[in-house]
Amino acid sequence: MSKEEDNKAIVGRWFDGFWGNPWNPEIINELAAANMLLQYSLHEPRRGRDDIKAFMTDFREAFPDLEFGGAADLIAEGDYVVGRWEGGGTHTGPAFSDFLIGSLPAKSGRKMHFTGTTVLRVENGKIVEEIGLDDGVTALQQLELIRAA
Repeated sequence: MSKEEDNKAIVGRWFDGFWGNPWNPEIINELAAANMLLQYSLHEPRRGRDDIKAFMTDFREAFPDLEFGGAADLIAEGDYVVGRWEGGGTHTGPAFSDFLIGSLPAKSGRKMHFTGTTVLRVENGKIVEEIGLDDGVTALQQLELIRAA
């Protein structure tokens, strides 16, 4: 198998285990580099396995049905893998204040469904970066944290 195919397989397992539902917290220790960067527009950047695990644990407590999945085949070139995705969830858990704009009271019942594109960098079989461009405006509008003018 080529390096690109190996990297796509790693990212595919990451997407299923980290962003799928149910999620597998052990995937972080298995596939994330010790100092991995996770960065999306809705949240502060996260760095390192412990920070990433704490982020996802809180996110999933607030949105127990949270699930994201691939919307197209993965594309790989060298150390980089690009994936398009869609997903979301319903806020039925505790209050959640991790968004850069606004927070949700406990069990708001608000739903979000949005799309994005993510670029991941894989080195030596570990994901060192996951940087995504998401449709955060759509998610924030659906969660009633911002309103269209």
